[in-house]
Amino acid sequence: MAANTEDFVIVGAQSSDANEHIAKPALSFWQDAWRRLKLNKLAVISMWFLIFIMAFAVVSNILVPQKAANSFNSDKVGVYKNLPPNSGLPIPGWDGKIKAPGDNSATDVYASQGVPDGKKFILGTDNIGRSVAKRVIVGLRISLLVAIVATLIDLLIGVAYGVFSGWKGGWIDNVMQRIIEILSSIPNLIIVTMLGLLLGSGVLSIILAIAMTGWLSMARQVRNMTLSLKERDYVLAAKSLGESSTKIAIKHLIPNMAGTIIVQVMMTVPHAIMFEAVLSAINLGVKPPTASLGSLIADAQAMLQFYPYQILIPAVMLVLISLAFILLGDGLRDAFDPRASED
Repeated sequence: MAANTEDFVIVGAQSSDANEHIAKPALSFWQDAWRRLKLNKLAVISMWFLIFIMAFAVVSNILVPQKAANSFNSDKVGVYKNLPPNSGLPIPGWDGKIKAPGDNSATDVYASQGVPDGKKFILGTDNIGRSVAKRVIVGLRISLLVAIVATLIDLLIGVAYGVFSGWKGGWIDNVMQRIIEILSSIPNLIIVTMLGLLLGSGVLSIILAIAMTGWLSMARQVRNMTLSLKERDYVLAAKSLGESSTKIAIKHLIPNMAGTIIVQVMMTVPHAIMFEAVLSAINLGVKPPTASLGSLIADAQAMLQFYPYQILIPAVMLVLISLAFILLGDGLRDAFDPRASED
């Protein structure tokens, strides 16, 4: 008996639309990276913390000018010097009282030094009566300025140098890499000292000192990626179509290494902040009375035993900002290259 062809059904024919249906929309590289970054809670918290700090630093230019943080009344230094934090609330350690070594009870420093009623300093004062809160705000601003400007210089020099070295290759690449090795062998402290003698200690000399050697790591990473990317099919196709080297670098090379560059920037900023703090500790930092987080820590070292809050507050701020950049950098690295976290 011949089989009736109408009794047979082609499997899957009736559901071709369903087979071709995509369950989820395709994500771009940046959308997928953002999706992975949001899964890292520490990185997201760090990102919002840094956004808040950056916004606060900008707004504080109006609210707390540098002159207000540096000014003090020379006739009333004895009244306002070394006052402990006072919030106006009965919170231990934040109520204007301090317990001297050997004493059984805390002393109301505001009353003993004759501070007028209603006059309070939420983070205390330093050894000449300046507000620690205002000094920390200005110091935060200066430290971020130094770190961000130095990092931007590192970014521009490092990316341009690395792309050019990797793209040219051959003896040009060898010479450029030897230059990097020579510069890497020079201690940063020597460069800072030389710039300090030429330009004087200050924000400009610190930025230049950090930038002169900070770009080396960026240049190495960009050069290595350029060597890999320039052999890709889309780059070879662009070359065969007659596109210039500059156009290929801007259109194809740099966008495809943007993830690595962003991560490197996030790691460079805390290094610059810490380096500025070290320079301030050895009196090669910003000029007094200008404050930075590093200079505040250095100035308060002599008072550590009696007035620990003067060094604790800027030190905590320095650690939190550096830690936030590092955590965000780790999160971005995992988001841009998930295989790196699996290695």
